[in-house]
Amino acid sequence: MIAYNEQITGKEIDDMKLVSWNVNGLRACVTKGFYDYFKAVDADIFCLQETKLQEGQIGLELGEEYGQYWNYAEKKGYSGTAVFTRVKPLSVRYGIEEDSEPEGRTLTLEFEDFYLVNVYTPNAKRDLARLDYRMEWEDRFRGYLQELDSRKPVIVCGDLNVAHREIDLKNPKSNLGNAGFTPEERNKMTKLLDAGFVDTFRHFYPDRENVYSWWSYMPKVRERNVGWRIDYFLASSRLAPQLVDAQIDCHVMGSDHCPVILEVEFQAQP
Repeated sequence: MIAYNEQITGKEIDDMKLVSWNVNGLRACVTKGFYDYFKAVDADIFCLQETKLQEGQIGLELGEEYGQYWNYAEKKGYSGTAVFTRVKPLSVRYGIEEDSEPEGRTLTLEFEDFYLVNVYTPNAKRDLARLDYRMEWEDRFRGYLQELDSRKPVIVCGDLNVAHREIDLKNPKSNLGNAGFTPEERNKMTKLLDAGFVDTFRHFYPDRENVYSWWSYMPKVRERNVGWRIDYFLASSRLAPQLVDAQIDCHVMGSDHCPVILEVEFQAQP
């Protein structure tokens, strides 16, 4: 794990644009238009999952206005998260436990008005071999978010590896019980939302269909939009009045996932 370029100005931004993208290997993604999208979207905070990097394997040129924070997995070419921010954080935490997480799955940045938690949730695996671990991890993660939420509002982003409702994937009936759409995983998402969080995309678009954030690499799957919505921005319920919009950039290539966006207006303190 590493943080560098911390001499950013720390300027205050009332209207914030946050972007989250599972790049499924950042070194590959930078050859497929990552820089073009990063520049065009002009985010105040840009979060990555599945960077698949070790320290020193990439020199990302984003400009001096962005501080870069990385949490690397111990296993080479696996997992990993990163956050690039124009707003200097008050603190940064790597992992959700006192000791660091070997898979580099979470980064928490504290800002004046909120905590940002960037997460790459463990996959249950095709044969569900990791489902029990996933269930235990979900409980720890929810408890961590609730503890943060007791102090100030929380924004959670990342690949949560679950399609919550039938509307969130193209073929719910044939996928029922498969990894990412098991009753157990969906129930954990329900418990998380019931603990005081909102799914920001559904907050604005409760009935919008055929909008996904991940597609299999199988032939013609993305062209036919046979996808899943498994990448999210969640927010503490009390932030709902300050949410401006949530979008999914389905047209953006470069990964088997596409970016998701949240716009928030933080009101000036009296």
